[in-house]
Amino acid sequence: MASASIPVYNSSVNPLENRSSQNASRESLKMGPLADVTLLPGEERVIEHDKDIIYMCPFNGALKGKVFITNYRLYFKSADADPAVTLNVPLGVIGRVEKMGGASSRGENSYGLDITCKDMRNLRFALKQEGHSRRDIFDILFRYAFPVSHGLPVFAYLSQEKYEENGWNVFKPMEEFRRQGLPNEKWRITFVNETYELCDTYPTILAVPFRSSDEDLRKVSAFRSRGRIPVLSWIHRENQAVICRCSQPLVGMSGKRNKDDERYLDLIREANGTAKLTIYDARPSVNAVANKATGGGYEGDDAYQNAELVFLDIHNIHVMRESLKKLKDIVYPNVEESHWLSSLESTHWLEHIKLVISGAIQVADKISGGNSVVVHCSDGWDRTAQLTSLAMLMLDGHYRTLRGFQVLLEKEWISFGHKFASFPTAFEFNERLLVTILDHLFSCRFGTFLYNCESARDTNTVSLWSLVNSEASSYQNPFYTPECSRVLYPVASMRHLELWVTYYIRWNPRIRQQQQSPVEQRYMELLALRDEYLKKLEELQLTDSSPNSSHLSNSSTPNAASPTQHITHLHTPF
Repeated sequence: MASASIPVYNSSVNPLENRSSQNASRESLKMGPLADVTLLPGEERVIEHDKDIIYMCPFNGALKGKVFITNYRLYFKSADADPAVTLNVPLGVIGRVEKMGGASSRGENSYGLDITCKDMRNLRFALKQEGHSRRDIFDILFRYAFPVSHGLPVFAYLSQEKYEENGWNVFKPMEEFRRQGLPNEKWRITFVNETYELCDTYPTILAVPFRSSDEDLRKVSAFRSRGRIPVLSWIHRENQAVICRCSQPLVGMSGKRNKDDERYLDLIREANGTAKLTIYDARPSVNAVANKATGGGYEGDDAYQNAELVFLDIHNIHVMRESLKKLKDIVYPNVEESHWLSSLESTHWLEHIKLVISGAIQVADKISGGNSVVVHCSDGWDRTAQLTSLAMLMLDGHYRTLRGFQVLLEKEWISFGHKFASFPTAFEFNERLLVTILDHLFSCRFGTFLYNCESARDTNTVSLWSLVNSEASSYQNPFYTPECSRVLYPVASMRHLELWVTYYIRWNPRIRQQQQSPVEQRYMELLALRDEYLKKLEELQLTDSSPNSSHLSNSSTPNAASPTQHITHLHTPF
């Protein structure tokens, strides 16, 4: 077996279809059955396996075809199926490569390669046993799927894609702070982390209580895990309640206290006159207690008397990964419908989602009521960002727009290191955007998700938002109704949660071939009809303005439906 882990390299094209950007040139591969494949600028073919290879398709059986590998993808196309079956897999999506069988293996198609992907798929290829036919393809695949381990650059550094907009400029911290009304008399902007000396996993620009000095911040940093001090993520414009995020305090088994940390949290509380600061600890309480053994801990009542501590019982990343592994086992390659509900329940995946959504609702509710909150887990990475970003989606309509959502991801997940249920009219972006982001999380095509924090990122790569904003209409929700001041409260109940089939079971052909929802399809038809009537109205207005058009107004009957009437009807909220 051969496997390797790579850093958080993220960016991928949808493996089902490689969408070409109108702004990027493409070069074609001229090679028989694979001549229809277009390469990205900067993409080069590494190997073409000229002998037949068999893809053990879980849906269509054994398929003979050809395969080639570039510095970006693995591509397979069947030769004897009609229509042809293709695989278009960004190498960054590959999590493990294993050799299947040996030279003495018996049985048909028992010798070849097993490929485990990060997007819920497992791929199996069979080759002939003579002459070690898999050696070259295995070595090349293993080398280019895990480039960092082999001293190679990830594809994002080789890409030559060009877009009109530079996606790295989507998020500008000072502009986002100004949009929120900062700085003000209670909160100031500090550049104490300009060289990442205070905290190497925090952004350079931070919002902190006005009455705290930079020296205070340094003292607090020494008492917080990884130096991740409480800083402002979002402020409510009317009641001035804030969402702050941080990591756990370094209390330890001896119950250490830090007066600077205690005073600093009091400054956050006092900024808008909150009676008691609510600290949401994402962890189960037993885990928070156990963290004391490794020097961590939580804010005890004796030390933080003006705060209330609430544990949200969200498990750590290791439990989540095990749950996701169980989910993968029941959705790929086949879904056993007779035991679907019990199988899904056994993964506990929806239970984890429910706890995250429920915690975010509590955060949003406190803020709406005028009470400031601090959110953290152990180090303030995954669970903290889940809670703060979901709460901000509920509270702030700006983050529910296409560009606002990009800012939210850049701000809460990328700058500070590092699913959501739909509401049909509340979000300007559609499901396709979410799938695209998840696919590009691993593909290494863009630099957006390559590293763990702002200090490590490299803007010499292409940003995912350059692609998204060049095709903005493809990611827009036709039902969107702007309501910036509306707070969204999803129902965090197991009865109302459903598995995201479009993502988790998309490789199943039966799911993949489902048509656009009838409601959305009808809406698009109405939009087209509206455009048609608008065009006719414009033509009539031009005709009315001509000297010979006076008879048109006299010939119209009171019962005839005018284009304006049709347009008014079509503008009725759907």
